[in-house]
Amino acid sequence: MADALKQNEAKPLEDLEHWEEFLKTRYPEPQPAMATVGGEPEGAFHPKRDKKKFRDYRAEARPSVKEFYRLNHTNQTLDFVLEKKRQFLPRNKRKMGIWEAMEYLNTLVDDSDPDTDLSQIEHLLQTAEAIRADGHPRWMILTGLIHDLGKILCLWGEPQWAVVGDTFPVGCGYSDKVVFPEFFVYNLDYQVPGLQTSCGVYQESCGLDKVHLSWGHDEYMYHVTGEYLPEPAQYMIRYHSFYAAHREGAYDHLMNDHDREMFEWVRKFNPYDLYSKGAEKPNVEALRPFYEELIAEYFPPIMRW
Repeated sequence: MADALKQNEAKPLEDLEHWEEFLKTRYPEPQPAMATVGGEPEGAFHPKRDKKKFRDYRAEARPSVKEFYRLNHTNQTLDFVLEKKRQFLPRNKRKMGIWEAMEYLNTLVDDSDPDTDLSQIEHLLQTAEAIRADGHPRWMILTGLIHDLGKILCLWGEPQWAVVGDTFPVGCGYSDKVVFPEFFVYNLDYQVPGLQTSCGVYQESCGLDKVHLSWGHDEYMYHVTGEYLPEPAQYMIRYHSFYAAHREGAYDHLMNDHDREMFEWVRKFNPYDLYSKGAEKPNVEALRPFYEELIAEYFPPIMRW
């Protein structure tokens, strides 16, 4: 375990955006078509059908991405997650407003990726503007703006594998629907029989609010903002990286009916999260008044982080 923890300093991803680029390989965007199948638009996401269209993500993944997943799957134990919650959920790192937090995240710069000229704020605005263009509610536009703000964990010394990555439950058996599941053999929890049953430390149909997911920007941001936003927004923020569940249908046995209902919102949000980035560069100063007004509608001027 000590050797694995030392390797987190290697920063296997050349850029955090390389993780999201990899996700587009793993989960190609459904293409629209004229025909329908069983009343469903052909090309719309369907877990059982679309998985046959997946490219060979193992072969196509950058070596740095594979190393990232190895570290993530090795180190995200139940004890690690509980310790991170004790460390960060008191939210005593900083006091600032949402736009100030966006500017703070903007200081996260990776000079090793010369092909990227968009700032962190511009990436956030791309998602929000795509949601806004499709006429969704104001709270959903705001969710698109802030859903990745938890990446500020990187600025507090957290390794990449504890900030980004596909989330998955800890404290129970690992699904083979999680990307690179073969790396879980290096996780200490893999050697604990009681943590490798289907439900592990949980009860069947207990509901995801009782399940600990791997630690990262999703969980952190949910706790920072959850009390201020409608419940569908909370689900979008907390579970948007839980691809094994909302794209592959895994871990359904831990969900209750309310989770399944709310996951329709997560699936509605997923295309904006995954496929809107890389579009036209937004004009930050022109958009700022609209978003500052929107932020003030839901959030106080200063929040604890």
